[in-house]
Amino acid sequence: MTKHQYQSVWDAIEDTPGDAANMKARAELMRAITEYSRSSGMTQAEAAKTLGVTKPHISYLMQGKIELFSLETLVSMLAAMEI
Repeated sequence: MTKHQYQSVWDAIEDTPGDAANMKARAELMRAITEYSRSSGMTQAEAAKTLGVTKPHISYLMQGKIELFSLETLVSMLAAMEI
């Protein structure tokens, strides 16, 4: 049996390099937005208003539910951050 090493978990579980790259980008954006929300001291409701999404979306973001967020949505949220 040959062991195959991957650079990231996304490379191992996604079907194509493009899908893996998309997931890597989404994960990184989610980390940045989550860190911003936590470090700013805002409530989830305040973060939702600032980022232009609903409070449940912030909750899902904090829970790491990556499948619920498109790359486009995350980029829009990132653009709304006041940094």
